[in-house]
Amino acid sequence: MHDVDLDVAAGEVVAVLGANGSGKTTLVRGLLGLAEVMAGEIELFGTPVGQGRDAARIGYVPQRHTVGGPVPSTAREVVTSGRLARQRWWARRTPADRDAVEDALMTVGLADRAGEDVARLSGGQQRRVLIARALAGGPDVLVMDEPTAGVDAPSQVALADTLRRLAASGVTLIVVTHEVGPLAGTISRAVVMQRGRIGYDGPLTPSMLGASDDVDPGGWDAGWDHGHHHQPDDGSAGWVPDVTAVSPEARTHRDG
Repeated sequence: MHDVDLDVAAGEVVAVLGANGSGKTTLVRGLLGLAEVMAGEIELFGTPVGQGRDAARIGYVPQRHTVGGPVPSTAREVVTSGRLARQRWWARRTPADRDAVEDALMTVGLADRAGEDVARLSGGQQRRVLIARALAGGPDVLVMDEPTAGVDAPSQVALADTLRRLAASGVTLIVVTHEVGPLAGTISRAVVMQRGRIGYDGPLTPSMLGASDDVDPGGWDAGWDHGHHHQPDDGSAGWVPDVTAVSPEARTHRDG
């Protein structure tokens, strides 16, 4: 990745779009401290990634997941594991822990399925269990990688409703997705990745609502000045310059 200047404010709902291999997941891995940063800086809550003690403030829902296993687990048990980041290893569960788990299950609409074997739930319900697990830790930022992938239409609607409730509660959401449609009413901003760079940063445009694996913000590279303003050349209204967050030292090494 190169020339990535990006600033996400508290309470934003940001969709990260782009074709396969464009850098979406790499961007997210960088934010989570899971990818090596060759130059520049990444900060979370004002602290460089890996140097703070704010892990519990970040929730992550991965794209590839296995909820069930050889040992049966209920949805409530899976969600309860999300409290581990908030607990000392020797501590017993408290009423606050139990309340957080029940609240998370209610938020994703699975309070009535909490006692069921998670392996028996549908793919969409399992995805919501994973979201609830992340929510149980009480994160300020929730990062989701393809939350609607492989999920049927009714479950996508349920997921979109869950994200609307989270956004209304003030949780900052960063959603990597190929399918904007179900989430369009919740997303406040789109970041489109192109060949390891940000090709667009601004409001959703009509052409994004049917986004899929072959998302390509047609021709935006032609009007892009490589690092300062992410502007489509199709005249889309509402674009704004991004907020520079990369150090001067990084700019001198950005091509390496």
